Order: sequence, then C-alpha cells, then structure tokens
Amino acid sequence: MVFTALFPVFGLIVLGFILRHFGFPFPGFWPGAERLTYFVAFPALLFTTLANSPQNPVTAMPMSVAVFGAVCLTALAALLLRKRTGFTGPRFTSVFQGSIRPNTYVGLAAVAGLLGAEGLAAAAVVLAIIVPTVNVLSVSVLSKYGAAASRNNGETLKRILTNPLLLACAAGIIANVAGVRLPESAMGLLVVLGRAALPLGLLAVGAGLRPTAAWPGIKEIGVSSGLKIFLFPLLCMAFLKLLGVGGVQAGAAMLFAAAPTSVSSYVLAGQMGGDSELMAAIITAQTLIATVTLTAVAVLI
Repeated sequence: MVFTALFPVFGLIVLGFILRHFGFPFPGFWPGAERLTYFVAFPALLFTTLANSPQNPVTAMPMSVAVFGAVCLTALAALLLRKRTGFTGPRFTSVFQGSIRPNTYVGLAAVAGLLGAEGLAAAAVVLAIIVPTVNVLSVSVLSKYGAAASRNNGETLKRILTNPLLLACAAGIIANVAGVRLPESAMGLLVVLGRAALPLGLLAVGAGLRPTAAWPGIKEIGVSSGLKIFLFPLLCMAFLKLLGVGGVQAGAAMLFAAAPTSVSSYVLAGQMGGDSELMAAIITAQTLIATVTLTAVAVLI
C-alpha cells in the first residue's frame, strides 16, 4: 500500500525533471506552471478541502500545536548551530529555510495517497498553521542575514499577509466553522481546479531539481537535511505523543513533517538576498533523500 501511494508522488517528480531536461513543452513553461499552481490551483484545493471537511478545524488544535512546536524548536536548533558551523550571511539563510520549510506539494500528495480525504483535511489544517509560521521565521532570518538591500519590514509584512496559501486556509476554516456554503456550481469549479494542484505541483518540483548544484555545499546540505529530514519529524512525533494526538491526525502531521524542503524557498532566497544556488542544491538533495525517509515514515504510520 505504501509503495502504491507514494509511487505517483515521486514518479511525477521524476517525470517533471525528465520533461524539463528535454525542454518539453518549452523552457519558459515551468516557472509559469509553478505560479499557476501556487496562486490558483493550490489555494482552490486548500479552500475546498477545509470548507468541506467533516471535522471542525478547531478540534485539530492539539495537532496544530504539535507541528508549531516542532517548527519553532527546529528553527531554534538551526540558529544555535549557526556559530558552531561557521555558516554566515546568505548561506545561513538557505540552511535555515532548508531546515523548516516543508514541501506542501509532496506532503499533501503523500497524505492524500495514504490517508484519503480525512487525512487531506487534517493536513490542510497543519498547513494553515505552518505556512504563516515558516514564512515569518524565514523572512525574519533573511532580513537579518541576507543581503542588506532586501531588508524592508513593510514588504515583509505584506508578503506574509498576502500569501495565497494562508488566505485560502483562513477562508476555508472560516467557511467551515461558520457553516457558509458556496453555490454548488462555484464549489464544483473550485474542486475541479484544485484537482490540478498536486500533479502540476509535483511536476514543477521535479522540473526545479538541480542535481549538479549539490556538491559545492555538501556541509550546508548535511546540516539542513539533518534538521529537516530527521530532527523535525522526531520533534513532531514527540509533541504528538505528549499531547495525545493519534490516528489520522498524527499520520498527516508526521507525513507533512517528513516532507523535504519547499521549492518556494528558492524563490524567496532570490527575492530577499539569500544564496539561491545553495538553496537549489539543498532542495534537490532533500527531495532525493526523502524518497527513502518519507517512505520509512509512511511504513511506520
């Protein structure tokens, strides 16, 4: 069952890499496809999942607290390691982002394949907590350690408040709690649009991989991968046990925690003075490592 559920996830990533390598459909397609997924299809998926969820998102508070605690402690570990490792400036920002930002496409696709609609609803609640948290932390670190020209508090706040994933999650939770229902035709449109999010997003993940960029930053890759792929899930599991969270909610949280770092980290690094080349290497390495570690977590679940 685990192989059946995860094979499409990594299969689509590999297919995306192959298609980009051969220039199909054309070189400029993939950045546009990623933007379409991020700003349109993915928000539609999150909104419809949360708005139609049979469980009230408020009841998932212990799960949300567990994931929030794991993110914050992992971020603290990265900051404490900064001086010991000697990582400075923009290179540290890439290590930091690689330590805490999960790839939402991979995480949600794994949850949907293994845990179905109920798991997807739980994962969407996790996303509603983790998106603002990792954005605030990442932007704050980039503002402090990135290129000086990128420091702008007003722009930072605007970036966080206008994040399409955060807005979609907030709207879905409000609609669910308040019992608001869109007209059936409008909801049907959003549901169909949301179905394109995961396959297109996973293809874009594969298209963004850069295997040849990995070797120069092997030390940074090792530290960020150790924090994101191993420490983050362990902390999440500890918090879940401490708070008595089990079943589908615990499974969804663990799969999300075990996902590799997000491709959007590369975009943010480029926009705010981080080391985008190192970020690309970290994303590539973690995605390859996750083919083993995410499968292991899935087996345990």
